[in-house]
Amino acid sequence: EADYDRIIDTVAEAGCETYIVHARKAWLKGLSPKENREIPPLDYGRVFRLKARRPELLIVINGGISSLDEAEALLTRVDGVMLGRAAYHEPHLMADVDARLFGAATPAPARAEVIERMADYAERHIAAGGKLNNVTKHLLGLYHGRPRGRLFRRHLSENATRGGATADVLRQALSLVEGSAREREAAAVE
Repeated sequence: EADYDRIIDTVAEAGCETYIVHARKAWLKGLSPKENREIPPLDYGRVFRLKARRPELLIVINGGISSLDEAEALLTRVDGVMLGRAAYHEPHLMADVDARLFGAATPAPARAEVIERMADYAERHIAAGGKLNNVTKHLLGLYHGRPRGRLFRRHLSENATRGGATADVLRQALSLVEGSAREREAAAVE
C-alpha cells in the first residue's frame, strides 16, 4: 500500500483533487480482463483508508457495486460512487438516482417512455448513416428482471442487427413487454 499512497500523494501535489479508485486490484499476469473483473477480491477498506488519510481529496469508489442501496451505504464513507457494469446491464437502475440521492422532484421516466424517446433518437441516428444496433445494444438490459424481459432482449438482438432495421424494431420490442401505445394510453387513463 506504500506505493499506492506515494502515487496518490505525488499526483495530489501536482494539483489533482479527484480520484476514482477501483477497489479491485488488477493482476497483470495470469488473468484475462474478464477474470480481472471477477477473481481478485474487492478491497473497499483500501479506499476507505485513503479517504481517512486524505480527507481533503474527492474520493469516488468503483468496483462491484450493484445497487442503489450499496451505493447509498458507501456514500457514508466516500464522496462518490461509480456504478459501471450494473448501470450498463440494468440501465433502469439509474432512473431513481436523482430523486433518491439528490432529492430531485422530477419523476423518472418509465421504461416505455425511455424506449419511445430512444426510437426517436434511433431514427435520427439511422438518417445520419448509423445502424439501429448501435443504439439498441445499450438498451438490452432495460427490462432486466421484468416480465417478458427476455423476449424484449431477444427481439432486439435478433432484429436490430438486420440490414435496413428501423426504429420500428424498438417499438415492436416495447409492444412485446408493455402492449401497444393505445393499450398503454388506456391503462394510464384508468
